[in-house]
Amino acid sequence: MRPDALAVAALVILLFPMGYFLLASPAFLLVKLDIPPVTQLLRGMFNIQFRMVSVAGTIGTAAFIFAGRPLFAAGIGLIAVLAIWGRPWFMRQMDDQLSARDAGDANAVRQLRRLHWKAMLCNAVLVAALVASIPYVATTT
Repeated sequence: MRPDALAVAALVILLFPMGYFLLASPAFLLVKLDIPPVTQLLRGMFNIQFRMVSVAGTIGTAAFIFAGRPLFAAGIGLIAVLAIWGRPWFMRQMDDQLSARDAGDANAVRQLRRLHWKAMLCNAVLVAALVASIPYVATTT
């Protein structure tokens, strides 16, 4: 496989977990976050999302470096770094709000919902940026 084709494949592979999250996460807007099994599922989905984007972003960065595309490698690398460094912070925030909810804090569910919205917005912006870059990646191959 040519390096350029490998870079395009890496971009598409990175879009899979991000696209899945884009489609799956709004379903949690329809349920109450004061139900422990629901929030456990949501927490698990966020956890695996960050891990998958970390791995796919790292592989994508290497593929774009191998293809000789440093600008695209930097962009994909930034996404990978955000996922790697953002995961501990995000999971800690979520765990803090879950603990507060379980302790009886009425505001914790609202904070969980706000955290959920922020994560969906960040993911949507990154997906839009990746999709917008596809023509530039494909035309230079």
